[in-house]
Amino acid sequence: RCKNLSVSFWNSYWMLPSDVCGMNCFWEAAFRYDYMKTHPSEKMHLAVVACGERLEETVTMLRSAIIFSIKPLHFHIFAEDQLHESFKDILDEFPYEGKVNYTLYPITFPSESAAEWKKLFKPCASQRLFLPLILKNVDSLLYVDTDILFLRPVDDIWSFLGKFNSTQIAAMAPEHEEPRIGWYNRFARHPYYGVTGINSGVMLMNMTRIRRKYFKNDMTPVRLQWGEILMPLLKKYKLNITWGDQDLLNIMFFHNPESLYVFPCQWNYRPDHCIYGSNCKAAEEEGIFILHGNRGVYHDDKQPTFRAVYEAIKNYLFGEDLVHSLLQPLERELQKTTHTYCGRVYKVFIKQLTKSIRDLYARRSKGR
Repeated sequence: RCKNLSVSFWNSYWMLPSDVCGMNCFWEAAFRYDYMKTHPSEKMHLAVVACGERLEETVTMLRSAIIFSIKPLHFHIFAEDQLHESFKDILDEFPYEGKVNYTLYPITFPSESAAEWKKLFKPCASQRLFLPLILKNVDSLLYVDTDILFLRPVDDIWSFLGKFNSTQIAAMAPEHEEPRIGWYNRFARHPYYGVTGINSGVMLMNMTRIRRKYFKNDMTPVRLQWGEILMPLLKKYKLNITWGDQDLLNIMFFHNPESLYVFPCQWNYRPDHCIYGSNCKAAEEEGIFILHGNRGVYHDDKQPTFRAVYEAIKNYLFGEDLVHSLLQPLERELQKTTHTYCGRVYKVFIKQLTKSIRDLYARRSKGR
């Protein structure tokens, strides 16, 4: 295996399978140099908010982003102060120099209303609403919850920015595909987007457009900018919302539907897509692109298919062969879950992952 060649940039994307040595190390380095010369160096910006016991989960999400992505990544990590040193210790040991940078930020809310925002839904959850105002120099951003796992390159979801029309400022997936089990259409006491609402666990944003836009609303005939509309919305609806900041986003895009690009469900695949029977047809056909283990399913025994994927990525060592060290052990674990509803469709959990690994090795082969 290639080790200690005075090139600390060896990372998961550029490492060879563990059984390849010798001159291949040289060719991998040459390929990396040539690739960076001939491909755009645009960074993809990814943001996450971590509080409480979410350190391990966040790191696992970041690992999944690193494994397959092609263009450089910049992680914007908003975390409670006591987590900063742990993040630094872990991330500085990742062998990804040259491919990934990160910035750590404290959790911050507008001073005059910080207490209200902190207690909305879950601690720190509302931080994402203020990202366009905090990251003023970032043009576009992918926000994800800590319980997200990427099963294909971040580049692929990032490319949706180029598909936005002139009015669209953000992209999210529906909260449900099947209205009969939808939460918003059955229980919401406030406006929401579309038929079943939207889920904000994966949110792609053109933040330049967000900062410039004036939003229609039901509080005043005057359109308001992002920084002006958040607190009035909270004051009006705080007794009617259940899911905190996600509900506020639903209200905003209810009044401004032309501003939203909607992802297919395989870009935000959650337990609700399989525990009531398979209801994400796109995932059945193409596999899961982004796995969202909400409701803590990575850490209990309620949905062992989700937990198996999480454990596989958490335990994968950068540089090891992805087929033998990740894909094959994962498939064996998934086969043990066929007694559950999600386990019955376990192949959707590895369909895209298999393709991502094959594509990754194909890109490497072309460089040699």
